[in-house]
Amino acid sequence: MTALLMTGFPGFLGSALLGRVLARREGVRAVCLVQPQHLAEARSRLARIEADQPHVVGRVELVEGDITAPDLGVAEDLRETLVDVTEVWHLAAVYDLTVPEAVARRVNVDGTARVLDFCRSRPAFERLQYVSTCYVSGRHAGTFAEDDLEVGQEFRNHYESTKYDAEVLVRLAMADGLPATIYRPGIVVGDSRTGVTQKYDGPYFLAAFLRRQPPIAVVPAVGDADAVRFCLVPRDFVVDAMDALSVLDRSVGRTYALTDPHPPTVRELVTTFAAHLRKRVVWVPLPLGPTRALVSLPGMERLLGIPAESLDYFASPTTYDTARTTADLDGTGVVCPSFGSYADRLLDYMAEHPEIDAAAMV
Repeated sequence: MTALLMTGFPGFLGSALLGRVLARREGVRAVCLVQPQHLAEARSRLARIEADQPHVVGRVELVEGDITAPDLGVAEDLRETLVDVTEVWHLAAVYDLTVPEAVARRVNVDGTARVLDFCRSRPAFERLQYVSTCYVSGRHAGTFAEDDLEVGQEFRNHYESTKYDAEVLVRLAMADGLPATIYRPGIVVGDSRTGVTQKYDGPYFLAAFLRRQPPIAVVPAVGDADAVRFCLVPRDFVVDAMDALSVLDRSVGRTYALTDPHPPTVRELVTTFAAHLRKRVVWVPLPLGPTRALVSLPGMERLLGIPAESLDYFASPTTYDTARTTADLDGTGVVCPSFGSYADRLLDYMAEHPEIDAAAMV
């Protein structure tokens, strides 16, 4: 029986993808590479998946490992489980705007390099399914196409720069003949149907900020609220799109921007959230730099509910071309829902689950 290897389980995307990809691959088992500190959670998550999706039962093996270590950190007596791997889903990364450079580089870049080495070592390797991010664009001003990568951009943080460097490695491997598909999600939010999520970051910071204010909420306009578009996307679209695209012959060698083709402007985002939270918004134009410095003062982030690093994305000059994604998904039934159709579910879930925070898996 052939196998696929998945990194990043039991993360937000991997947990939703596992059953989906196995449903399309009869006679294939999955090996999930799990860091030791996440094994208990992975076992619990897998048990729930098996209960909900009987076709998964008996087809998944959780193996302790670490993408940053030699041989992916898999003990010698367990490496036999990887012999039949012909496909790799590489989702593991540090998704954190404040991550130190050394950590981001070790996980996002060095870890990807080790995964690529593993792929190259497989004698009958079929495909690497690699999850990047739209934000390899950095601060690029204008439209960032799906084939774009090096456009002279600067980066806002180590997350962006190391994901860029990692995608460079993947593209070099593809140029050398490695069959691969690159997926670039935007800012992934909860499921559009249920609101379920594993952490509150991105636009959730805005919701927390609005919640802490009186009925008349003051919102700083650090960019043109009618021109800046917020690159968000619900998890179910990302999962559905990757699942559908991963089995298409034409997707080999291609890069897909998995984000809303018609993302909300900052004004639309704020207005939609404010309406749900029964707030009236007063916009106050403020320059980004001083506002960021103010929010960075000790205690301010906790008081306001929004980290300084996230403010940059409310003044982002980049929009994303999704033409190839839309074209290749045509006929699959997979379409990104509009933000307005699910925004209320995100906020309802957030209110019902205050125990969740913004912490990323590391």
